[in-house]
Amino acid sequence: MDVLSFPFICFVNETGNLVLTSQNKSVVWSANLSKEVRTPVVLQLLDSGNLVLRGERDCGSEIYLWQSFDYPSDTLLPGIKLGWDLKTGLERRITSWKSPDDPFPGNFIWALERQDNPESIFWKGSKKLTRSGPWNGLRFSASSLRQNPDFNFSFVSNEDELYYTFDLIDKAVFSRMIYVTVPRDLCDTYALCGAYGICIISDMPVCQCLKGFKLKSRGYVDWSQGCVRDKSLNYSRQDGFIKFTAMKLPDATLSWVSKSMNLNECREKCIDNSSCMAYTNSDIRGEGSGCAMWFGELIDMRDFADGGQDLYIRMSASELVDQGAKGEPRTEIVVIVISTAALLAVVIAAGHLVHKRRRNIVEKTENNRETNEVQNMDLELPLFELATIANATDNFSINNKLGERGFGPVYKGTLVDGQEIAVKRLSKISEQGLEELNNEVILFSKLQHRNLVKLLGCCIQGEETLLIYEFMPNKSLNSFIFGPEYASDGQFSIKSDVFSFGILLLKTISGKKNRGFYHSDKKLNLIGHAKHALSDFDVGQRDCVASAKATRLLGGQEIYQTRLFIKHA
Repeated sequence: MDVLSFPFICFVNETGNLVLTSQNKSVVWSANLSKEVRTPVVLQLLDSGNLVLRGERDCGSEIYLWQSFDYPSDTLLPGIKLGWDLKTGLERRITSWKSPDDPFPGNFIWALERQDNPESIFWKGSKKLTRSGPWNGLRFSASSLRQNPDFNFSFVSNEDELYYTFDLIDKAVFSRMIYVTVPRDLCDTYALCGAYGICIISDMPVCQCLKGFKLKSRGYVDWSQGCVRDKSLNYSRQDGFIKFTAMKLPDATLSWVSKSMNLNECREKCIDNSSCMAYTNSDIRGEGSGCAMWFGELIDMRDFADGGQDLYIRMSASELVDQGAKGEPRTEIVVIVISTAALLAVVIAAGHLVHKRRRNIVEKTENNRETNEVQNMDLELPLFELATIANATDNFSINNKLGERGFGPVYKGTLVDGQEIAVKRLSKISEQGLEELNNEVILFSKLQHRNLVKLLGCCIQGEETLLIYEFMPNKSLNSFIFGPEYASDGQFSIKSDVFSFGILLLKTISGKKNRGFYHSDKKLNLIGHAKHALSDFDVGQRDCVASAKATRLLGGQEIYQTRLFIKHA
Protein backbone atom coordinates (compact mmCIF):
# COMPACT_ATOMS: atom_id res chain seq x y z
CA MET A 1 0.00 0.00 0.00
CA ASP A 2 1.24 3.49 -0.84
CA VAL A 3 2.69 5.01 2.31
CA LEU A 4 1.64 8.49 1.17
CA SER A 5 -2.02 7.45 1.22
CA PHE A 6 -1.98 7.29 4.99
CA PRO A 7 -2.97 10.51 6.80
CA PHE A 8 -0.24 12.01 9.00
CA ILE A 9 -0.30 14.94 11.38
CA CYS A 10 2.71 17.24 11.93
CA PHE A 11 2.77 19.46 15.01
CA VAL A 12 4.90 20.84 17.85
CA ASN A 13 4.29 18.98 21.11
CA GLU A 14 4.30 20.34 24.65
CA THR A 15 8.12 19.99 24.98
CA GLY A 16 8.74 22.11 21.87
CA ASN A 17 9.68 19.08 19.73
CA LEU A 18 8.43 18.66 16.16
CA VAL A 19 6.67 15.30 15.71
CA LEU A 20 4.80 13.40 13.00
CA THR A 21 2.03 11.03 14.05
CA SER A 22 -0.17 8.56 12.28
CA GLN A 23 -3.95 8.39 12.37
CA ASN A 24 -3.83 6.34 15.57
CA LYS A 25 -1.61 9.04 17.15
CA SER A 26 1.52 6.87 17.30
CA VAL A 27 4.74 8.84 16.70
CA VAL A 28 6.16 8.01 13.28
CA TRP A 29 8.96 10.62 13.31
CA SER A 30 10.27 13.44 15.49
CA ALA A 31 12.92 16.16 15.23
CA ASN A 32 14.54 14.56 18.30
CA LEU A 33 15.85 17.77 19.82
CA SER A 34 18.79 17.23 22.15
CA LYS A 35 17.29 19.34 24.97
CA GLU A 36 13.91 20.57 26.12
CA VAL A 37 12.80 23.93 24.76
CA ARG A 38 11.39 26.21 27.47
CA THR A 39 10.51 29.22 25.34
CA PRO A 40 7.60 29.34 22.87
CA VAL A 41 8.59 27.95 19.47
CA VAL A 42 7.45 28.63 15.91
CA LEU A 43 7.37 26.20 12.94
CA GLN A 44 7.89 28.20 9.75
CA LEU A 45 8.31 27.38 6.03
CA LEU A 46 10.74 29.89 4.50
CA ASP A 47 10.66 31.13 0.90
CA SER A 48 13.75 29.04 0.22
CA GLY A 49 11.77 25.88 1.00
CA ASN A 50 13.52 25.39 4.32
CA LEU A 51 11.17 24.24 7.09
CA VAL A 52 12.55 25.60 10.36
CA LEU A 53 11.76 25.33 14.06
CA ARG A 54 12.91 28.29 16.12
CA GLY A 55 12.18 30.33 19.20
CA GLU A 56 9.38 32.86 18.98
CA ARG A 57 11.85 35.66 19.77
CA ASP A 58 14.33 34.55 17.05
CA CYS A 59 12.16 35.52 14.10
CA GLY A 60 14.23 37.10 11.34
CA SER A 61 17.47 35.43 12.48
CA GLU A 62 19.13 32.24 11.23
CA ILE A 63 19.20 30.66 14.69
CA TYR A 64 17.21 27.46 14.31
CA LEU A 65 16.37 24.67 16.76
CA TRP A 66 15.89 22.39 13.75
CA GLN A 67 15.79 22.84 9.97
CA SER A 68 14.87 20.58 7.08
CA PHE A 69 17.93 21.74 5.07
CA ASP A 70 20.05 19.59 7.41
CA TYR A 71 18.17 16.52 6.08
CA PRO A 72 17.84 17.11 2.33
CA SER A 73 16.53 13.65 1.29
CA ASP A 74 16.79 13.27 -2.53
CA THR A 75 16.67 16.97 -3.46
CA LEU A 76 19.38 19.65 -3.41
CA LEU A 77 17.73 23.06 -3.21
CA PRO A 78 19.56 26.39 -3.49
CA GLY A 79 21.10 27.15 -0.09
CA ILE A 80 21.37 23.53 1.11
CA LYS A 81 24.87 22.70 2.25
CA LEU A 82 26.06 19.33 0.96
CA GLY A 83 28.79 18.35 3.38
CA TRP A 84 29.80 18.62 7.03
CA ASP A 85 29.30 20.76 10.12
CA LEU A 86 32.70 20.00 11.64
CA LYS A 87 31.76 21.42 15.06
CA THR A 88 28.78 19.11 15.61
CA GLY A 89 29.76 16.25 13.28
CA LEU A 90 26.50 16.59 11.30
CA GLU A 91 26.73 15.28 7.73
CA ARG A 92 24.32 16.47 5.06
CA ARG A 93 23.96 14.07 2.11
CA ILE A 94 21.53 13.41 -0.70
CA THR A 95 19.84 10.01 -0.48
CA SER A 96 17.56 8.43 -3.07
CA TRP A 97 14.06 7.22 -2.31
CA LYS A 98 13.49 3.50 -2.18
CA SER A 99 11.03 3.91 -5.04
CA PRO A 100 9.23 6.82 -6.75
CA ASP A 101 6.38 6.58 -4.25
CA ASP A 102 8.35 5.42 -1.16
CA PRO A 103 10.54 8.05 0.59
CA PHE A 104 12.33 5.39 2.61
CA PRO A 105 16.14 5.75 1.99
CA GLY A 106 17.29 3.86 -1.09
CA ASN A 107 20.69 2.45 -2.16
CA PHE A 108 22.09 5.57 -3.81
CA ILE A 109 23.89 8.36 -1.92
CA TRP A 110 25.61 11.57 -3.03
CA ALA A 111 28.04 12.76 -0.35
CA LEU A 112 31.06 15.01 0.09
CA GLU A 113 34.10 13.06 1.30
CA ARG A 114 35.83 14.45 4.38
CA GLN A 115 39.51 14.31 3.34
CA ASP A 116 42.50 16.59 2.63
CA ASN A 117 41.39 17.06 -0.97
CA PRO A 118 37.58 16.81 -0.77
CA GLU A 119 35.43 15.58 -3.65
CA SER A 120 31.86 14.38 -3.96
CA ILE A 121 31.16 10.67 -4.49
CA PHE A 122 28.08 8.87 -5.76
CA TRP A 123 27.67 5.59 -3.89
CA LYS A 124 25.61 2.50 -4.59
CA GLY A 125 25.51 0.90 -1.21
CA SER A 126 29.17 0.61 -0.13
CA LYS A 127 30.53 0.72 -3.70
CA LYS A 128 31.74 3.88 -5.42
CA LEU A 129 29.69 4.43 -8.55
CA THR A 130 31.20 7.67 -9.86
CA ARG A 131 32.88 10.77 -8.47
CA SER A 132 33.03 14.47 -9.26
CA GLY A 133 36.77 15.03 -8.88
CA PRO A 134 38.19 17.61 -6.38
CA TRP A 135 37.10 21.25 -6.32
CA ASN A 136 39.32 23.38 -8.60
CA GLY A 137 38.20 26.87 -7.59
CA LEU A 138 35.38 27.03 -10.15
CA ARG A 139 33.65 23.65 -9.91
CA PHE A 140 34.25 20.00 -9.19
CA SER A 141 36.84 19.13 -11.81
CA ALA A 142 34.93 16.22 -13.38
CA SER A 143 31.38 17.28 -12.59
CA SER A 144 28.65 17.35 -15.25
CA LEU A 145 27.70 20.79 -13.91
CA ARG A 146 29.23 23.57 -15.95
CA GLN A 147 29.23 27.33 -15.51
CA ASN A 148 25.68 28.58 -15.87
CA PRO A 149 24.63 32.25 -15.79
CA ASP A 150 21.66 31.34 -13.57
CA PHE A 151 23.69 29.66 -10.80
CA ASN A 152 26.48 30.59 -8.44
CA PHE A 153 28.33 27.48 -7.22
CA SER A 154 30.57 27.67 -4.16
CA PHE A 155 32.71 25.44 -2.01
CA VAL A 156 33.68 26.16 1.62
CA SER A 157 36.45 24.41 3.56
CA ASN A 158 37.57 25.75 6.94
CA GLU A 159 37.89 24.63 10.57
CA ASP A 160 34.14 24.80 11.17
CA GLU A 161 32.54 23.66 7.91
CA LEU A 162 33.15 21.66 4.76
CA TYR A 163 30.39 21.93 2.18
CA TYR A 164 29.30 22.55 -1.39
CA THR A 165 26.28 24.67 -2.24
CA PHE A 166 24.72 26.76 -4.99
CA ASP A 167 22.47 29.82 -5.15
CA LEU A 168 20.26 31.34 -7.79
CA ILE A 169 21.49 34.63 -9.21
CA ASP A 170 17.93 35.52 -10.14
CA LYS A 171 15.92 34.92 -6.97
CA ALA A 172 12.68 34.93 -8.99
CA VAL A 173 13.66 31.66 -10.61
CA PHE A 174 12.86 28.47 -8.75
CA SER A 175 15.16 25.53 -9.27
CA ARG A 176 16.22 22.28 -7.68
CA MET A 177 18.65 19.46 -8.50
CA ILE A 178 17.64 15.82 -8.57
CA TYR A 179 20.38 13.40 -9.60
CA VAL A 180 18.86 10.45 -11.44
CA THR A 181 21.22 9.84 -14.39
CA VAL A 182 24.63 8.84 -13.13
CA PRO A 183 27.02 7.78 -14.45
CA ARG A 184 26.55 9.90 -17.58
CA ASP A 185 28.50 7.49 -19.81
CA LEU A 186 30.70 4.42 -19.56
CA CYS A 187 33.81 6.47 -18.71
CA ASP A 188 32.06 7.89 -15.65
CA THR A 189 32.13 4.41 -14.08
CA TYR A 190 34.51 4.47 -11.13
CA ALA A 191 37.96 2.89 -11.77
CA LEU A 192 36.78 1.33 -15.05
CA CYS A 193 40.30 1.17 -16.48
CA GLY A 194 42.19 0.40 -13.26
CA ALA A 195 45.39 2.01 -11.97
CA TYR A 196 47.25 4.23 -14.49
CA GLY A 197 44.54 3.49 -17.07
CA ILE A 198 42.66 6.30 -18.82
CA CYS A 199 39.18 6.11 -20.28
CA ILE A 200 38.67 7.81 -23.65
CA ILE A 201 35.00 7.68 -24.58
CA SER A 202 35.70 8.33 -28.27
CA ASP A 203 38.14 5.38 -28.62
CA MET A 204 37.49 1.69 -29.01
CA PRO A 205 38.21 0.12 -26.64
CA VAL A 206 37.57 3.00 -24.28
CA CYS A 207 40.31 1.91 -21.84
CA GLN A 208 43.93 2.73 -22.66
CA CYS A 209 47.14 2.77 -20.65
CA LEU A 210 48.82 6.11 -20.10
CA LYS A 211 51.87 6.65 -22.28
CA GLY A 212 54.82 5.00 -20.54
CA PHE A 213 52.62 2.24 -19.10
CA LYS A 214 51.47 -1.19 -20.30
CA LEU A 215 48.58 -3.53 -19.49
CA LYS A 216 49.30 -5.50 -16.33
CA SER A 217 47.36 -8.63 -17.28
CA ARG A 218 49.10 -11.07 -19.62
CA GLY A 219 47.42 -13.38 -22.16
CA TYR A 220 43.99 -11.86 -21.54
CA VAL A 221 42.54 -8.38 -21.13
CA ASP A 222 41.54 -7.46 -17.57
CA TRP A 223 41.36 -3.72 -17.12
CA SER A 224 40.47 -4.05 -13.44
CA GLN A 225 44.16 -4.89 -12.88
CA GLY A 226 45.14 -1.64 -14.56
CA CYS A 227 48.53 -0.80 -16.02
CA VAL A 228 52.17 -0.96 -14.89
CA ARG A 229 55.19 1.15 -15.81
CA ASP A 230 57.38 0.33 -18.79
CA LYS A 231 60.40 1.52 -16.80
CA SER A 232 60.72 1.48 -13.03
CA LEU A 233 61.11 4.65 -11.00
CA ASN A 234 64.28 5.52 -9.10
CA TYR A 235 62.15 7.06 -6.33
CA SER A 236 64.63 9.95 -6.07
CA ARG A 237 65.37 13.30 -7.67
CA GLN A 238 66.59 11.40 -10.73
CA ASP A 239 62.92 10.94 -11.64
CA GLY A 240 60.96 13.64 -13.44
CA PHE A 241 57.41 14.44 -14.52
CA ILE A 242 55.44 14.27 -17.76
CA LYS A 243 52.56 16.65 -18.31
CA PHE A 244 49.21 15.12 -19.30
CA THR A 245 46.48 17.55 -20.38
CA ALA A 246 42.66 17.56 -20.39
CA MET A 247 42.51 15.00 -17.58
CA LYS A 248 39.93 14.04 -15.02
CA LEU A 249 42.10 14.16 -11.89
CA PRO A 250 42.67 10.83 -10.08
CA ASP A 251 40.79 9.60 -7.02
CA ALA A 252 41.71 12.14 -4.32
CA THR A 253 41.42 9.78 -1.32
CA LEU A 254 45.22 9.61 -1.01
CA SER A 255 46.03 13.20 -1.88
CA TRP A 256 47.16 16.36 -0.09
CA VAL A 257 46.52 20.07 -0.68
CA SER A 258 48.34 23.30 0.17
CA LYS A 259 46.72 26.58 -0.77
CA SER A 260 49.89 28.63 -0.22
CA MET A 261 52.30 26.85 -2.61
CA ASN A 262 52.81 27.60 -6.30
CA LEU A 263 53.33 25.00 -9.04
CA ASN A 264 57.15 25.05 -8.87
CA GLU A 265 57.14 24.63 -5.10
CA CYS A 266 54.61 21.84 -5.53
CA ARG A 267 56.93 20.04 -7.94
CA GLU A 268 59.91 20.30 -5.57
CA LYS A 269 57.90 18.94 -2.66
CA CYS A 270 56.62 16.08 -4.79
CA ILE A 271 60.02 15.07 -6.24
CA ASP A 272 61.50 14.97 -2.72
CA ASN A 273 58.80 12.54 -1.55
CA SER A 274 59.29 9.07 -3.04
CA SER A 275 55.60 8.27 -2.47
CA CYS A 276 54.36 11.26 -4.51
CA MET A 277 53.19 10.09 -7.94
CA ALA A 278 51.60 13.25 -9.39
CA TYR A 279 50.89 16.92 -8.76
CA THR A 280 49.02 19.91 -10.19
CA ASN A 281 47.49 23.26 -9.19
CA SER A 282 44.64 22.91 -6.72
CA ASP A 283 43.00 26.12 -8.04
CA ILE A 284 42.77 26.79 -11.79
CA ARG A 285 41.46 30.35 -11.51
CA GLY A 286 43.68 32.93 -13.23
CA GLU A 287 47.16 31.55 -13.84
CA GLY A 288 46.62 28.79 -11.30
CA SER A 289 47.63 28.52 -7.65
CA GLY A 290 47.89 26.06 -4.79
CA CYS A 291 49.29 22.54 -4.77
CA ALA A 292 47.60 19.14 -4.95
CA MET A 293 49.73 15.98 -4.72
CA TRP A 294 48.74 12.33 -5.14
CA PHE A 295 50.32 9.37 -3.32
CA GLY A 296 50.10 5.74 -4.34
CA GLU A 297 48.49 4.44 -7.53
CA LEU A 298 46.54 6.86 -9.73
CA ILE A 299 42.99 5.55 -10.23
CA ASP A 300 39.86 6.64 -12.14
CA MET A 301 41.23 8.97 -14.81
CA ARG A 302 39.58 9.88 -18.09
CA ASP A 303 40.12 12.14 -21.03
CA PHE A 304 38.04 15.25 -20.43
CA ALA A 305 38.40 17.50 -23.45
CA ASP A 306 35.76 20.02 -22.41
CA GLY A 307 36.88 20.64 -18.85
CA GLY A 308 39.92 18.58 -17.88
CA GLN A 309 43.07 19.77 -16.13
CA ASP A 310 46.82 19.40 -16.46
CA LEU A 311 48.36 16.61 -14.39
CA TYR A 312 52.12 16.05 -13.91
CA ILE A 313 52.83 12.34 -13.45
CA ARG A 314 56.14 10.99 -12.07
CA MET A 315 58.29 9.08 -14.57
CA SER A 316 61.78 7.56 -14.63
CA ALA A 317 64.60 9.55 -16.21
CA SER A 318 64.94 7.02 -19.06
CA GLU A 319 61.22 7.30 -19.81
CA LEU A 320 61.56 11.08 -20.01
CA VAL A 321 64.28 10.68 -22.65
CA ASP A 322 62.19 8.21 -24.65
CA GLN A 323 59.18 10.53 -24.63
CA GLY A 324 61.17 13.62 -25.43
CA ALA A 325 60.49 15.10 -22.00
CA LYS A 326 57.01 16.39 -22.83
CA GLY A 327 56.09 19.53 -20.89
CA GLU A 328 57.66 20.20 -17.51
CA PRO A 329 60.24 17.37 -17.54
CA ARG A 330 62.21 19.06 -20.38
CA THR A 331 63.80 21.32 -17.78
CA GLU A 332 64.69 18.26 -15.74
CA ILE A 333 66.56 16.67 -18.67
CA VAL A 334 68.44 19.90 -19.44
CA VAL A 335 69.49 20.19 -15.81
CA ILE A 336 70.71 16.59 -15.76
CA VAL A 337 72.72 17.03 -18.98
CA ILE A 338 74.27 20.32 -17.87
CA SER A 339 75.09 18.94 -14.44
CA THR A 340 76.72 15.85 -15.95
CA ALA A 341 78.80 17.93 -18.38
CA ALA A 342 79.90 20.28 -15.62
CA LEU A 343 80.89 17.38 -13.40
CA LEU A 344 82.89 15.80 -16.22
CA ALA A 345 84.71 19.09 -16.84
CA VAL A 346 85.61 19.39 -13.18
CA VAL A 347 86.94 15.82 -13.15
CA ILE A 348 89.10 16.45 -16.22
CA ALA A 349 90.39 19.78 -14.89
CA ALA A 350 91.31 18.18 -11.59
CA GLY A 351 92.95 15.13 -13.13
CA HIS A 352 96.40 16.66 -13.64
CA LEU A 353 96.56 17.62 -9.97
CA VAL A 354 96.02 14.09 -8.71
CA HIS A 355 99.51 12.78 -9.47
CA LYS A 356 101.19 15.88 -8.05
CA ARG A 357 99.35 15.64 -4.76
CA ARG A 358 99.30 11.87 -4.40
CA ARG A 359 102.42 11.71 -2.21
CA ASN A 360 101.10 14.41 0.11
CA ILE A 361 97.76 12.64 0.32
CA VAL A 362 99.45 9.36 1.27
CA GLU A 363 101.51 11.10 3.93
CA LYS A 364 98.50 12.94 5.30
CA THR A 365 96.51 9.71 5.33
CA GLU A 366 99.20 8.02 7.40
CA ASN A 367 99.39 10.97 9.77
CA ASN A 368 95.63 11.04 10.09
CA ARG A 369 95.61 7.32 10.83
CA GLU A 370 98.13 7.79 13.60
CA THR A 371 96.28 10.87 14.83
CA ASN A 372 93.03 8.95 14.98
CA GLU A 373 94.74 6.17 16.93
CA VAL A 374 95.90 8.70 19.51
CA GLN A 375 92.53 10.45 19.62
CA ASN A 376 90.66 7.17 19.97
CA MET A 377 92.66 6.04 23.00
CA ASP A 378 90.90 6.19 26.33
CA LEU A 379 93.39 8.53 27.99
CA GLU A 380 90.88 10.47 30.07
CA LEU A 381 92.78 13.56 28.96
CA PRO A 382 91.19 16.90 28.04
CA LEU A 383 91.49 18.04 24.42
CA PHE A 384 92.23 21.70 23.74
CA GLU A 385 91.19 23.60 20.63
CA LEU A 386 94.07 24.86 18.49
CA ALA A 387 92.58 28.36 18.54
CA THR A 388 92.64 28.32 22.36
CA ILE A 389 96.34 27.45 22.50
CA ALA A 390 97.25 29.88 19.72
CA ASN A 391 95.52 32.66 21.63
CA ALA A 392 97.24 31.67 24.90
CA THR A 393 100.72 31.76 23.33
CA ASP A 394 100.12 34.90 21.26
CA ASN A 395 100.09 32.73 18.14
CA PHE A 396 103.29 30.92 19.28
CA SER A 397 105.21 34.17 19.57
CA ILE A 398 109.03 34.00 19.71
CA ASN A 399 108.80 36.15 22.85
CA ASN A 400 106.96 33.29 24.60
CA LYS A 401 109.43 30.60 23.56
CA LEU A 402 111.01 28.86 26.58
CA GLY A 403 113.35 26.55 24.70
CA GLU A 404 113.56 23.72 22.23
CA ARG A 405 114.27 20.00 22.49
CA GLY A 406 114.23 17.06 20.08
CA PHE A 407 110.44 16.95 20.17
CA GLY A 408 110.14 20.60 19.23
CA PRO A 409 109.86 24.09 20.78
CA VAL A 410 108.21 24.83 24.14
CA TYR A 411 106.15 27.98 24.63
CA LYS A 412 104.79 29.72 27.67
CA GLY A 413 101.13 30.73 27.53
CA THR A 414 98.25 32.01 29.60
CA LEU A 415 94.70 30.65 29.30
CA VAL A 416 91.68 32.94 29.47
CA ASP A 417 91.14 31.98 33.12
CA GLY A 418 94.66 33.21 33.97
CA GLN A 419 96.30 29.78 34.33
CA GLU A 420 99.88 29.67 33.05
CA ILE A 421 100.79 26.75 30.78
CA ALA A 422 103.78 25.33 28.93
CA VAL A 423 103.06 24.12 25.39
CA LYS A 424 105.20 21.46 23.73
CA ARG A 425 104.85 21.71 19.92
CA LEU A 426 105.79 18.78 17.69
CA SER A 427 108.35 19.91 15.14
CA LYS A 428 107.56 18.97 11.56
CA ILE A 429 111.23 18.02 10.99
CA SER A 430 111.67 16.18 14.27
CA GLU A 431 112.51 12.47 14.15
CA GLN A 432 110.18 12.05 17.08
CA GLY A 433 106.57 11.67 15.98
CA LEU A 434 103.14 10.57 17.09
CA GLU A 435 104.43 7.27 18.48
CA GLU A 436 106.71 9.10 20.92
CA LEU A 437 103.90 11.54 21.69
CA ASN A 438 101.61 8.59 22.34
CA ASN A 439 104.07 7.07 24.80
CA GLU A 440 104.54 10.33 26.66
CA VAL A 441 100.81 10.96 26.95
CA ILE A 442 100.23 7.42 28.27
CA LEU A 443 103.03 7.72 30.82
CA PHE A 444 101.95 11.08 32.17
CA SER A 445 98.23 10.26 32.15
CA LYS A 446 98.85 7.04 34.10
CA LEU A 447 101.29 8.47 36.63
CA GLN A 448 99.83 11.89 37.40
CA HIS A 449 102.43 12.11 40.13
CA ARG A 450 103.44 15.12 42.19
CA ASN A 451 107.09 14.60 41.20
CA LEU A 452 106.10 15.08 37.57
CA VAL A 453 104.95 18.27 35.93
CA LYS A 454 101.18 17.89 35.50
CA LEU A 455 99.95 17.16 31.99
CA LEU A 456 96.82 19.30 31.46
CA GLY A 457 95.81 18.03 28.03
CA CYS A 458 96.74 17.83 24.39
CA CYS A 459 95.73 19.23 20.99
CA ILE A 460 95.80 17.19 17.79
CA GLN A 461 94.30 19.23 14.98
CA GLY A 462 95.30 19.19 11.33
CA GLU A 463 99.10 19.07 11.18
CA GLU A 464 99.51 20.50 14.68
CA THR A 465 100.33 18.20 17.61
CA LEU A 466 100.65 19.84 21.02
CA LEU A 467 101.06 18.80 24.66
CA ILE A 468 99.91 21.26 27.33
CA TYR A 469 101.56 21.17 30.78
CA GLU A 470 101.22 23.29 33.86
CA PHE A 471 103.91 25.98 33.85
CA MET A 472 106.71 25.56 36.43
CA PRO A 473 108.88 28.63 37.26
CA ASN A 474 112.68 28.20 37.07
CA LYS A 475 114.33 26.36 40.04
CA SER A 476 110.94 25.41 41.50
CA LEU A 477 111.20 21.75 40.52
CA ASN A 478 113.47 20.81 43.45
CA SER A 479 111.03 22.17 46.01
CA PHE A 480 108.25 20.38 44.17
CA ILE A 481 110.11 17.04 44.18
CA PHE A 482 110.89 17.33 47.88
CA GLY A 483 107.27 17.93 48.70
CA PRO A 484 105.34 16.90 51.77
CA GLU A 485 103.96 13.60 50.46
CA TYR A 486 107.07 11.51 50.96
CA ALA A 487 108.31 13.39 54.03
CA SER A 488 104.98 13.27 55.80
CA ASP A 489 105.50 9.75 57.11
CA GLY A 490 109.24 10.06 57.98
CA GLN A 491 112.41 12.17 57.96
CA PHE A 492 113.75 13.64 54.74
CA SER A 493 117.11 12.19 53.62
CA ILE A 494 119.57 12.37 50.75
CA LYS A 495 118.11 9.14 49.42
CA SER A 496 114.66 10.68 48.97
CA ASP A 497 115.14 10.91 45.20
CA VAL A 498 115.61 7.15 44.93
CA PHE A 499 112.73 6.62 47.32
CA SER A 500 110.51 8.83 45.19
CA PHE A 501 111.28 6.84 42.06
CA GLY A 502 110.33 3.63 43.85
CA ILE A 503 107.02 5.16 44.80
CA LEU A 504 106.42 6.06 41.14
CA LEU A 505 106.94 2.43 40.18
CA LEU A 506 104.59 1.27 42.94
CA LYS A 507 101.91 3.64 41.70
CA THR A 508 102.45 2.57 38.07
CA ILE A 509 102.14 -1.15 38.87
CA SER A 510 99.27 -0.95 41.35
CA GLY A 511 97.27 1.81 39.70
CA LYS A 512 96.80 3.38 43.16
CA LYS A 513 97.93 6.67 44.68
CA ASN A 514 100.12 6.70 47.78
CA ARG A 515 98.01 9.28 49.55
CA GLY A 516 94.38 8.36 49.92
CA PHE A 517 94.99 4.57 49.56
CA TYR A 518 94.35 2.45 52.62
CA HIS A 519 94.01 -1.34 52.71
CA SER A 520 90.49 -2.26 53.81
CA ASP A 521 91.67 -4.81 56.40
CA LYS A 522 94.89 -3.39 57.84
CA LYS A 523 94.40 0.36 57.33
CA LEU A 524 97.76 0.57 55.54
CA ASN A 525 98.77 3.11 52.94
CA LEU A 526 100.38 2.07 49.62
CA ILE A 527 103.92 1.89 51.09
CA GLY A 528 102.80 -0.04 54.15
CA HIS A 529 100.76 -2.44 52.03
CA ALA A 530 103.79 -3.18 49.79
CA LYS A 531 106.07 -3.70 52.83
CA HIS A 532 103.54 -6.05 54.43
CA ALA A 533 103.25 -8.05 51.20
CA LEU A 534 107.05 -8.47 51.07
CA SER A 535 107.23 -9.70 54.66
CA ASP A 536 104.70 -12.49 54.06
CA PHE A 537 107.18 -14.80 52.35
CA ASP A 538 110.86 -15.82 52.46
CA VAL A 539 113.26 -13.49 50.76
CA GLY A 540 114.83 -16.38 48.90
CA GLN A 541 111.50 -17.28 47.34
CA ARG A 542 110.70 -13.78 46.04
CA ASP A 543 110.10 -13.46 42.32
CA CYS A 544 111.51 -10.41 40.75
CA VAL A 545 108.80 -8.94 38.54
CA ALA A 546 109.97 -5.38 38.21
CA SER A 547 113.26 -3.56 38.42
CA ALA A 548 114.45 -0.12 37.59
CA LYS A 549 117.56 2.02 37.88
CA ALA A 550 117.58 5.50 39.18
CA THR A 551 120.30 7.37 37.43
CA ARG A 552 119.51 10.90 38.52
CA LEU A 553 122.43 13.02 39.90
CA LEU A 554 121.46 15.13 42.88
CA GLY A 555 123.69 17.93 44.18
CA GLY A 556 126.87 16.24 42.95
CA GLN A 557 126.17 13.08 45.00
CA GLU A 558 126.76 9.57 43.80
CA ILE A 559 124.32 7.72 41.52
CA TYR A 560 121.91 5.51 43.46
CA GLN A 561 120.50 2.26 42.24
CA THR A 562 117.37 0.55 43.54
CA ARG A 563 115.54 -2.66 42.77
CA LEU A 564 111.94 -3.25 43.63
CA PHE A 565 110.79 -6.77 44.42
CA ILE A 566 107.07 -7.46 44.40
CA LYS A 567 105.42 -10.70 45.34
CA HIS A 568 104.39 -12.64 42.21
CA ALA A 569 100.66 -12.31 41.60
